[in-house]
Amino acid sequence: MAVLAAIGAVTVAGCGTDVDDIKVGSGTGWPAAHHDGRNAGVTSVVGARKMALSWSRPAGGPIEEPVTIGPEGQMFLTTRTPNNCALLSFQMPTGRKRFCNQLGPNAIASPTAVDGATNVYAGDDGAVNSLNYLGQPRWRTPVSGVPVSVQFTGDGNLLTVTQSGQVDVLSRQTGARVVSTVQLLGEPDFLANPDLTRPAAGQGLTDCGTGGPYCPVANISAVDATTGRFYLTLWKPGAPAAALVAMRYHENKIQQEWSAQVLSAGSGTSPTLSADGETVYVGDNSKRLLALDTADGRTRWVENLEWAPRGGISVSNDGLIIPAGDDGFLLALRDKGETAETVWERKDLVLRGNPVQTAGGVGYTTAAIGDGLNLITFDTKTGATEDSDPLPGGKGSTTGTSVGAEGEVVVATRIGEVFTFEPEK
Repeated sequence: MAVLAAIGAVTVAGCGTDVDDIKVGSGTGWPAAHHDGRNAGVTSVVGARKMALSWSRPAGGPIEEPVTIGPEGQMFLTTRTPNNCALLSFQMPTGRKRFCNQLGPNAIASPTAVDGATNVYAGDDGAVNSLNYLGQPRWRTPVSGVPVSVQFTGDGNLLTVTQSGQVDVLSRQTGARVVSTVQLLGEPDFLANPDLTRPAAGQGLTDCGTGGPYCPVANISAVDATTGRFYLTLWKPGAPAAALVAMRYHENKIQQEWSAQVLSAGSGTSPTLSADGETVYVGDNSKRLLALDTADGRTRWVENLEWAPRGGISVSNDGLIIPAGDDGFLLALRDKGETAETVWERKDLVLRGNPVQTAGGVGYTTAAIGDGLNLITFDTKTGATEDSDPLPGGKGSTTGTSVGAEGEVVVATRIGEVFTFEPEK
């Protein structure tokens, strides 16, 4: 009887949720589109100053979001192909396809996120999905719209926001809602409008890339894992400008803390938090980079750029700010509290992707060189080029820059080709 009781105790413990590898952290590699919850575009991996092309291959369809990388080097991206290959996974060493799963056609607009157990999370038309590292479905949770923001919360759950403004916190293990859903545009009044129908899941997605007015939430939220605050851009219908909104997931609820309607003509950049969580950076379509106080939304400073920033804003732990935007050039700023100063600029390097920073003072970005594209390795202190490697046949622009645990650098062109570089031996 004692032996049976012991076995029973072990069995119960094994089936419980208090000890569960699903609750491991976000993992190493490049777990989210801009690396981490604060969208910083930085990694503790020491970057190499000389890179070499490892492999390249087509995805079979266009790509809109950055590639994410799991802790063991498995890569994930969303796309749209004739055979409905929507969620695609490659192996880092060889580029061999691990799986290709069917999802809704607008999965291409949803970024991926991967946790420490190499479970991947992505949205599609009207749902959030989770699959394991083999591509086997784990769960699917219905939402309104398409999740354009997929992030991890400080307590190990999944925060998603759709382009139509639905905010959810979901259990990473089951997909169940941890708190009540929040609608940033308000709840529909079916009594006043009994014939009201749900809009198409992909409504307004074509405006999201530039943060236009038909895409209420266009960017990936920045999450402060310590306080539970998260920051998003929101353009309400009829409003003269978009706003940066501070929300908080705390004590089993989500609530708004402040809103600052300061984003002229909308925003195509994801907000980025400073390392201390006291400042949030965001750009707008009037060619400005803004720094706001996270406590109350007060604007600390505004820096006028020569282009409208897009995508991610890389912010190092010591406050070096490198904005992105295909109409711009490589530029580094320093936050001085109430002003920003230019540290260096490289007008000869026309951006075609998101700059990122690594440990050791090394950065990477994609730039237009001649008629093609090159991966540029640069010194983050001076902006000087350390290395320049062509993307063979690469055209247009790239969706982002991701760094693996072994210093690999991965970029994907918008027309649908993946390029992986490794430190030169």
